Amino acid sequence: MSEDAISKVVIVGGGTAGWMTAAAFGRLFAGKLDVRLVESEAIGTVGVGEATIPPIRRFNGVLGIDENEFIRASQGTFKLGIEFKDWLREGHSYIHAFGNIGGRDLGLVQFYHYWVRQHRLGLAGEMDEYAFNCVAARQNRFMRSANIQNSPLSDIAYAFHFDAGLYAKFLRGFAEARGVRRTEGKVASVQQDGESGDIVSITMESGEVIEGDFFVDCSGFRGLLIEQTLKTGYHDWTHWLPCDRAMAVPCQSVSPLTPYTRSTARSAGWQWRIPLQHRIGNGMVYCSEFMSDDEAAGTLLANLDGEPLADPRPLRFVTGMRKQFWHRNCVAIGLASGFMEPLESTSIHFIQSSITLLVACFPNTRNDRAMIDEYNRQVQFEFERSRDFLVLHYMANERSEPFWQRCREMSIPDTLRAKIELFRENGRCFRESDELFMIPSWVQVMVGQGIVPRRYHPMVDLQSPEEIQRMVEGVRHVLARSAEVMPDHAEYIAKNCQAPPLPM
Repeated sequence: MSEDAISKVVIVGGGTAGWMTAAAFGRLFAGKLDVRLVESEAIGTVGVGEATIPPIRRFNGVLGIDENEFIRASQGTFKLGIEFKDWLREGHSYIHAFGNIGGRDLGLVQFYHYWVRQHRLGLAGEMDEYAFNCVAARQNRFMRSANIQNSPLSDIAYAFHFDAGLYAKFLRGFAEARGVRRTEGKVASVQQDGESGDIVSITMESGEVIEGDFFVDCSGFRGLLIEQTLKTGYHDWTHWLPCDRAMAVPCQSVSPLTPYTRSTARSAGWQWRIPLQHRIGNGMVYCSEFMSDDEAAGTLLANLDGEPLADPRPLRFVTGMRKQFWHRNCVAIGLASGFMEPLESTSIHFIQSSITLLVACFPNTRNDRAMIDEYNRQVQFEFERSRDFLVLHYMANERSEPFWQRCREMSIPDTLRAKIELFRENGRCFRESDELFMIPSWVQVMVGQGIVPRRYHPMVDLQSPEEIQRMVEGVRHVLARSAEVMPDHAEYIAKNCQAPPLPM
């Protein structure tokens, strides 16, 4: 090992980001790194990221976490996708479901091209009927994949809803059992090397000095290390994603226990609904230029499914990302790295993907410029392409309110404009590099937001109209029959991973 090899890692901040990082480092670098996490119970965490997307399963799997144990500990439920109500126009609804459209892969021409042809002729239903997770979600059914060949049940894509605070608590126990040390208290100051500018230590309010070779900033929006100390800078995306505030409130659970997140468009923003075992998480994301705080709180409380369990908690944010996620010997993870509203449940995923990439890029020395540049390039790409996906939801709408008119008329990133035009004219959609959202996701949201292709792939017409109709109708029939054998979502949880009652 070289003299400037990294041996001491200091994580500043707890919550979901901090403890996910600590758990991963404790598990993957066991015996190699001294990992220490600093957090203060007096500093609250945002904790709105209770919905996830399927890659979270890989993260838990790499750590060796038992899925049922994790669900019980976090009061979790399962998630097949996200329902978008009233986004295109009031009264309209569609589901962005995980997994494929049409079941098995048809080769060079994806199934949705056949659906486009039949739908334009009035011979096919809405796209929701041809995505298995949509069919199951509408019936509140869930199960994990079953070993059944040539069946939609053999490969069910799913994620989770969970209590972010309980998940962090679960991961804290996991990390501490693997040698991660926790220090309680607030950071009073940060010390830098006079020549290199690297962070060399933090000083706690207690007076304790904690030295480190490498620092991970999980301090939330304030970015104690990456911004307040290293002055990295921030790209503000408010002109594309104008919502800048949120209200969050839990309410009592109601039946049925839905296996999907719900996002309902309101006059100047949208409301989330995330069903857990012990409560429902709710929130209102809105633009302060078009909706006051009181109006947002009133709208949120008036549209709960159960009795509120607390007063609405306000949150202010600026959508965007750091100009550098890794600067000198510090990496920002979680809200310290940037923020995009939880419209597509990406908050916890960005934490996970940043940790995964950091492990892949973990340097041999303290200042590996090439590794730092590659990490920043990849994280920036993921943020920007995910930003485009969120902007799509806003700009493609037929609503009449001033906020939605503004969104419809705004300029959009060139990368998004090119993707929309290609799909609208020719029905083609391509995944660029390792962007987060795959073709089925883009197709479902574009169609759901009213962007239906004018053409489809010419290879579709190599089959006779009768063959195409039999195939499309056959897919709809198989998906419907397969969903019917799945158990009710609540019954599946009760049998496999029911959480114990929380202490009063």
